[in-house]
Amino acid sequence: MTPVVDGIAATLGSFCEVVVHDFRRPERSVVAIAGSVTGRAVGGSMSEIGMGILARGDTAEDELNYITRTPGGKLLKSSTMVLRDSTGTAFGALCVNLDITAVHQVGSLIGQLAGVQDPVTVPTTTFGNDIDSVVDALVDAHQLRHTKPWSALDREERLRLFARLDADGVFAVRGAPGRVAERLGISRASAYNYLAQARNAPPDLEPGGPEHEHNDRNGERT
Repeated sequence: MTPVVDGIAATLGSFCEVVVHDFRRPERSVVAIAGSVTGRAVGGSMSEIGMGILARGDTAEDELNYITRTPGGKLLKSSTMVLRDSTGTAFGALCVNLDITAVHQVGSLIGQLAGVQDPVTVPTTTFGNDIDSVVDALVDAHQLRHTKPWSALDREERLRLFARLDADGVFAVRGAPGRVAERLGISRASAYNYLAQARNAPPDLEPGGPEHEHNDRNGERT
């Protein structure tokens, strides 16, 4: 795939970055890269988007022409194409990232002159060479949805948090339960316990299920 990566980047120019990910090694999934839009290098990690595709396994579909923003403020238009072997097993992805920051700024200026409002805020995506930063960002994002700290969550909310992290592919990363435990301020044993319970939870506790009022705090072990 390296000649393909280099060829696409050379064709589209300096505002383009092309990456090949190997899903079999999510902690250092970047195996080929051309361009420097996100600042990653070979041996770098996948983003939250890649981890979500990894979690969906062989049922994952291509994600085309989506918009994200880097922590540094760059606006990206991206496409992620799933790579499969002859049996249909997903083993990686080819990703194209275009820096459209300048184009967006010009469009925004024209829109203001025409009296058109700016589009809805674009979510930030963590691109980096360290998988821990991606795991941290996903944990923080899910905690923000609850608008309260871990200590204030009831048992069902805690299980749903772990179910959502699992659905996002967090626990496919080696050592992720320990990293999540550190981020939440709980023991590693508690993290494994919550993950096991979340995977065996009834349908109404799966990611996106309805919230329930429940105050059982017995899910945590020390």
